[in-house]
Amino acid sequence: MTDNGLENMSVWERLERGRQAKAASGGYAGYGSPAFGLRSLDGELVEDPEEVQVVELIRRHHKSGKSLQKIADWLNQQGYTTKRGQTWKRISVKRVLDRLYGKTSRISEVKSSSKDRNDLLNHQKPSE
Repeated sequence: MTDNGLENMSVWERLERGRQAKAASGGYAGYGSPAFGLRSLDGELVEDPEEVQVVELIRRHHKSGKSLQKIADWLNQQGYTTKRGQTWKRISVKRVLDRLYGKTSRISEVKSSSKDRNDLLNHQKPSE
């Protein structure tokens, strides 16, 4: 498409095209806050060490057979909060698990190494 063709596109279409191009080149395209477990650093998505620990706890509890509500209740009892500082709800836990198991799309690549991830998962939550 030529530059003149951009004039015929709506603002939303131009923004969407820009987001897709940024995501295709590995940058964070931005549709609000990054998913739980991730953060944006210099326009790239990277794993958030503290949130990655919580994602691993959610995964372990889910694998042990706990319901989404039981996991949310446990996280709240332990003092964990969502990215926005709210209490955990069943749907919040479901969204983390859906993303973890690939049931929701990812817009761009996340920078991490398996060694860094393993190091992060072996640490406990700091006391408050």
